[in-house]
Amino acid sequence: MIKKLIQKLRKSLLLPVCFIITCMIASMYIYEPLFLKYLDRKLYDVFLSKVHSTQTTGVPCIVDIDEASLNEFGQWPWPRYRVAQLLVKIQNAGAKAIAPDILFAEADRTSLGVLKQNLKKDLEVDVQFTGLPDALLDNDYILANIISKGPFVLGNYFYFNKDTQKSATPFLHPLKLAIVKTSGAADSQNFLINAQSVLPAIQVLSEKAKISGFINTAADEDGLLRSTPLLLTWQGKIYPSLALAALWIAFDQPAGALKISKGGIESLRLGKLSIPLDKNGRLLLHFRGPRFTFPYISASDVLNDKLEPQSLAGKIVFVGTSATGLHDLRPTPLDPLLPGVEVHATIVDNILAGDYFIKPDWVPGFEITLIVFTAFITGLLIMRLNALWVLPVAILISTLIWFGSLWALSRWRIFISPLFPILSMVINFSLLTLIKFWISEKKKRFFKDAFSMYVSKSVVEQIANSPESLSLNGEEKNISIMFSDVRGFSTLSEKLTPTQVSNLLQDFLTPMTGVITGHDGTVDKFIGDAIMAFWNAPVDVPAHEYQALRSGLAMHAALKELNLEFKEKYGFEVDIGVGIHSGMVRVGNMGSKDLFDYTVLGDNVNLASRLEGLTRFYSVPMVVSDAMISHCPDGYFAQELDMVTVKGKEKPVTIYSLASATNDVVQKQLDIYVRALHLYRTRQFEKALALFMELRRKNLENTLYALYCDRCDSFIQAPPPDDWNGVFIHTSK
Repeated sequence: MIKKLIQKLRKSLLLPVCFIITCMIASMYIYEPLFLKYLDRKLYDVFLSKVHSTQTTGVPCIVDIDEASLNEFGQWPWPRYRVAQLLVKIQNAGAKAIAPDILFAEADRTSLGVLKQNLKKDLEVDVQFTGLPDALLDNDYILANIISKGPFVLGNYFYFNKDTQKSATPFLHPLKLAIVKTSGAADSQNFLINAQSVLPAIQVLSEKAKISGFINTAADEDGLLRSTPLLLTWQGKIYPSLALAALWIAFDQPAGALKISKGGIESLRLGKLSIPLDKNGRLLLHFRGPRFTFPYISASDVLNDKLEPQSLAGKIVFVGTSATGLHDLRPTPLDPLLPGVEVHATIVDNILAGDYFIKPDWVPGFEITLIVFTAFITGLLIMRLNALWVLPVAILISTLIWFGSLWALSRWRIFISPLFPILSMVINFSLLTLIKFWISEKKKRFFKDAFSMYVSKSVVEQIANSPESLSLNGEEKNISIMFSDVRGFSTLSEKLTPTQVSNLLQDFLTPMTGVITGHDGTVDKFIGDAIMAFWNAPVDVPAHEYQALRSGLAMHAALKELNLEFKEKYGFEVDIGVGIHSGMVRVGNMGSKDLFDYTVLGDNVNLASRLEGLTRFYSVPMVVSDAMISHCPDGYFAQELDMVTVKGKEKPVTIYSLASATNDVVQKQLDIYVRALHLYRTRQFEKALALFMELRRKNLENTLYALYCDRCDSFIQAPPPDDWNGVFIHTSK
């Protein structure tokens, strides 16, 4: 008999613990703490290093301003006329698009015109150049003239810090895209990364260029570059990256379309090319290898006409630098010092090859399914088998997940992270095995510790008689729920020392607990100065609504006596608000492997909590729902307060306060209130206002009447919509 009970207990405990652990892991998957995000990305790096393709399309090419170029043609920056020469020679070699990974953000100081002005200003030397047209006095004009005649892309740089100093509105080249939205999709600005300011090429160059693209890349938190945006927004317009702009030029400025779903950006179509993007417009980069994977040609060879025939024909050329001191380096999973210009080449190569690493919308759901599956299998194995058999099976499943993920990335280019499913299996196996051992070895102590967590002897007796009831599954049951809270407790506690606060709570909570249990209630928990209690569980309580209301009234009566003591002992009195509601909830033992809490869950619990919060809004000691009004104790009646929709719920509920039966004068006032409330609900606001004003004059301290006066006055000024039903929506707790 005892053995069967222990087996039932073990099963009932292991399953919910497995469920809780799984939920925790699923939550970590969703919110992804930084250390787990770091670990997940490192796993991706490992997978990428094993499955990346080293084969390129051969279209991207890099003209490198290397050490040999600087030795022959002088230090950087070169005069813009030399840059123009370089670009012209690349164009003449047959390049389809030419994109310098260089930011021409300032005017060329080596222009002859600038030198002439500087010599005059600094040395008072007046230099004259004869035989030169004015156009050759300005290197930027020379370069601009070249840019206007070829397939060139200028670079710009966006800033994302709001504190960055804003520049004057530059001449930029937004990308004209057709926006294709699925049902319910938001605007692209809601998803694309939004820049705060921009550092563009100087205007004389920008005005001549057909298009410009940003040279920004975006590394992850650990500093490694794994993905980068292809599109950004600035001042409501969409701008392309340098690589995307180069493709646009190379394919003769094709039409583009951006597809957006409810979840964010889905893809970008550029002519016949379809590019999968993540929800923020980023491309997951498929790096081809370490540095120098793409062909490099020295700029000095281009300038000296030493190019191999057809070496640049049909290429998309990026101009960058590998010279010492000029490195633009980006750490990636395959190379900690990859030249930044190769990132642009990688983007172009990925798009032209259609060889993308992707993470489709269904992957997160599939990964969650794997988490749940591994947890379920682990829990089932531990319940059915001993650890000697469970461990090899767990290792086998983890191995299959690992190599299955590697195969998916290699075969389908889809990254399915094995981290969280394996983590789910490891944690569930470890903790469930520990719990199983603990239950087997410490069953007597388990019963003692578990039972001691309950708040009443009746609960302990019931579980002792029926150990199978110690289950996290619980049951659905109609109960009454109460929440009470000390008003302004934080302010009051500031006047006391920590020891006095502790003593005050003990002096308050002890008699209040006695009132609740004295009316057959179960104190669920203390939340600081707040109390949560319920009736009709774990044992049936006849007329539990009636007992809950009596308990609420008795708590206020007991508080009057306590306040005499508090006034003398602490120098102030306390006030409480009570909210009571009745309805179906989930009731049972909820918790973790080492802490159980017999409690209730469900929307009706939340509603009871919200009712307590409304006591402050309506300035009444107790607010109850319409489910309670037919159970009023003798000598009390329910006065309707309002029809409301509380925060977090959509269905309206009518709320009441309890008032004691009084004399005829008060009864007449209540009759007037009922008529006024009817007029208010039927949109007769002027008549209702007159009655509420009458009540307010007779009851100056009554917040309720003042509240309705304000509402009526507001609706007279601005009538509510035709579908108004008299419900007041509370937007705060």
